[in-house]
Amino acid sequence: MGPRSSPTPAPPIPRKPSAPGTGAPASSPPRLGRSTSLGRSATPEAVLSEVTARKETSDRDMRRKRPPALSFLLRMSTARRLARIVSLLGLDFVAVALAIFTALILKAVVFDRVQFHPALRETERILPFVYLLTALLFARSGLYAARSLRPGLSRIVGSLFQVAFVALLFAVVSGEHFTSYYLFYGSLAFALLYVSSFRAGYEWLTGAILHAAGYRRRAVLVGTGKHVADVAHALSDVPHSPIEVVGFLSPKALPGNGLRALGSLEDLDKVLASERIDEVIITDPDFPQVEAVELVDQCHQRGVRVRLAPSTMEILIHRAEFVPGQSVPLFELGPPVFEGVDFALKRAFDLIGATIMLALLSPLLLALAIAVRVSSRGPILYHSTRRGIGQRPFPCLKFRTMHTDAEEQQADLEELNEATGALFKIREDPRLTRVGTFLRRFSLDELPQLINVLRGEMSLVGPRPLPQRDYDMLEDWHRKRYLVLPGITGLWQVSGRSELDFDDLVHLDFIYLEHWSLALDLTILLKTIPAVISRRGAY
Repeated sequence: MGPRSSPTPAPPIPRKPSAPGTGAPASSPPRLGRSTSLGRSATPEAVLSEVTARKETSDRDMRRKRPPALSFLLRMSTARRLARIVSLLGLDFVAVALAIFTALILKAVVFDRVQFHPALRETERILPFVYLLTALLFARSGLYAARSLRPGLSRIVGSLFQVAFVALLFAVVSGEHFTSYYLFYGSLAFALLYVSSFRAGYEWLTGAILHAAGYRRRAVLVGTGKHVADVAHALSDVPHSPIEVVGFLSPKALPGNGLRALGSLEDLDKVLASERIDEVIITDPDFPQVEAVELVDQCHQRGVRVRLAPSTMEILIHRAEFVPGQSVPLFELGPPVFEGVDFALKRAFDLIGATIMLALLSPLLLALAIAVRVSSRGPILYHSTRRGIGQRPFPCLKFRTMHTDAEEQQADLEELNEATGALFKIREDPRLTRVGTFLRRFSLDELPQLINVLRGEMSLVGPRPLPQRDYDMLEDWHRKRYLVLPGITGLWQVSGRSELDFDDLVHLDFIYLEHWSLALDLTILLKTIPAVISRRGAY
């Protein structure tokens, strides 16, 4: 190899001649603005060097556009997206077709005139319109979105109710005549079963395949408080979770959270490059806005997705209503109460649901009552004073699970409390009877509260009513949960139950109040069953 040639000096920047009558040049080198790191005495060569460096940095920006055809060929995500949409559309088609056909066959069985071909022809006649409507409403609800963005069961239930309502309205307007409306609610019932089951199976199967194939989205958490550990625990608690938490960035050390410390926010760019991060999750609701803006810009330059854990204010803002006629744009936050049509719908849902459940569960209730009566001395039912809507006390009915002197022993057991905040929980409570331990483990002691629902003192779904001892320890902001009827089950029961901190449980109550719908109530009721069977967090 020959000797290295010395670098060629940069050519001088040509200048226009000075304007007549002045000693200054007609034009000066371009200024870089305040953000330049060069001083006023910088040479033209230094200026050009910084401009070139900035151009190279901008060229590396992952947000730059590619030609459409090239982008399509280079990105395998396009094929995955197409396969996802086609497979979900196919599943929904089969589920809707089966729902309509099953409803028609069941009707034929009831009337003792089972005929396969008429039911099949009627299904073929109805299916195109119903499936098109289902696909459009599902797409509007984001049910064909990417796995990480796709909503869950509550959105499926809500969308299917919309499909049934729009189909019924269209049939009535079109002049269709029906001897009964069974076709609509029967098909809806089976569609809820088939669509939710098929999609749950799809989520499990694809999750297992992606997990086995090693497909993981590497994520780094950013925060300053205990929210870092909470979010990491929630992400790891999901079966076949596609998110792998690499570590966390924080301006201060967070001992005991079990996560790998990757440094402070100043190390973000280095971490994104060295750890091959796919997304950054801001876990602290009070994260400084200025630093958040800079963080988002750094991540987007590298094509990294940014997500944010919601704060209480972000939850409340869904209820904000614009107040016109003000010099400053103002938004009013009304109380999260159920009134008018919402109250009528929820109350009707409670009455119908409680009546059906009492009728179906009456043999079980009788067996449990006998077991409680013969296992220990005392009444079958325990009347626990709880606070209901408007913080008014009411007798909450439960099967007795403790010995009759349980309240006298309460003070002696306070130091053994394993729960946080206002809750009192002991895994091995000595006051429990043998039958009571079984009832508590599967939450069967709560079933008599169906009578409270019929009385109007409780709802099937809502914030859980607390014993008087716990109520006396609440802070003022906790008591906002008493603006609605308490419930037999709620987001507490399907989101970790006794494993969550008390403030997190109250936070779940606020989320429920802000996002209430009949579909959400039905979803929580359905999710309560596996939560109770798995006994997760119950004691």
